[in-house]
Amino acid sequence: MQLILGLALTAAVFVILKKWGALSPEGQKAAIWKVVLVAGGALLLFMVLTGRVHVLTAGIAALIPLIRKLPVLFRHLPWLRRALGATEERGAGQGQQQAHAAPAGAMSEREACDILGVQPGCSSEEVVAAHRRLMLKVHPDRGGNDYLAAKLNEARDVLLGR
Repeated sequence: MQLILGLALTAAVFVILKKWGALSPEGQKAAIWKVVLVAGGALLLFMVLTGRVHVLTAGIAALIPLIRKLPVLFRHLPWLRRALGATEERGAGQGQQQAHAAPAGAMSEREACDILGVQPGCSSEEVVAAHRRLMLKVHPDRGGNDYLAAKLNEARDVLLGR
């Protein structure tokens, strides 16, 4: 039995090393990440099954590798916001006109105030300060995206009357 397991292990190591040599440096880096994640998951599962780690702690630990995927989720955030906003408007405002309604495609003053986080009728200094504060967070040069920066600029222009 030990001889069979030894031969199987030797064959597995041979196949793994052969595939490893055929990978590009980027492929090797991705393979290392996969091996680390699979080994970590197996260790976590083992610890849960033996009672050394609580299931909720293991679930939270299993979500940690997904943090790398957050930029992809943020890229889809405007699409998600539009989809959720469309359903909310249809459900809550059927047959009612919104206050400060704007033509189709144009941003209303109320929407601009909500985006910049200011009160309607605020001063131009407050608008500029709020725009600058938010733009520091969402500017494309600082890891943000073009869509959010464009919306902030549009909201500022609406409130400043440009």
